[in-house]
Amino acid sequence: MIDAVGNPQSLLLLGGTSEIGLAVAERFAANRSLRIVLAGRLSNRLTEAAERLRDKGCSVTVLDFDARRPETHAEVVDKAFADGDIDVTVVAFGILGDQEQAWTDIELAREMAEVNYVAPVTVGVAVANRLRAQGHGSLVALSSVAGERIRRSNFVYGSTKAGMDGFYTGLTEALRPSGVHVAVVRPGFVHTKMTEGLKAAPLSQTPQQVAQIVVDAVARRRELAWAPGAFRYVMSALRHLPRAVFRRLPV
Repeated sequence: MIDAVGNPQSLLLLGGTSEIGLAVAERFAANRSLRIVLAGRLSNRLTEAAERLRDKGCSVTVLDFDARRPETHAEVVDKAFADGDIDVTVVAFGILGDQEQAWTDIELAREMAEVNYVAPVTVGVAVANRLRAQGHGSLVALSSVAGERIRRSNFVYGSTKAGMDGFYTGLTEALRPSGVHVAVVRPGFVHTKMTEGLKAAPLSQTPQQVAQIVVDAVARRRELAWAPGAFRYVMSALRHLPRAVFRRLPV
């Protein structure tokens, strides 16, 4: 179980090659051996991620997980919990895609919706059922500031993140009576392979910086965290701008 200062003994990472997710796992494992379940599509990258964590003294199990196969998600989650309780679950998968193509290409738009919204909902339901049964644990959903107010420049991606964010915000309330903690973490621009080649936005961060915010959110049982924290004020201002003004901004 998670101790009084937020140290878990076990972690499930859904999105086993996520740079932010792996940074979170490494941060939790910094001072102790951690039992980690990496769930992702079987690949060299997933194998390398597992070895990277084993080199840090962690016990690692790898599970085949495909975000676009929702019919398998309950089984994957059951396997993840088969060896005992999971203290922290991180939902860290997602795709960015070509934003201009996304609103004109049906298949790309569908893929984005399935990976960024449908899959987080299906795994969220499955994980919530297991956490309710065990009566403890933290569930962290890596959302995005892009879902806070939808912009023309990435409105397909933003709409999927808005849906995901709304689901986990609601799950926060639904699970509170059972003693399960849910944290929605909203990063801004993060320097990862997914954003490589894109112009960095203001307040950009590294995966390690976001990971520290996630760890703090679990330790303090925060239900909402921004990465960085200054985004709370930036997005509050943007959220209340009249639409006629908002559309003129270079965002």
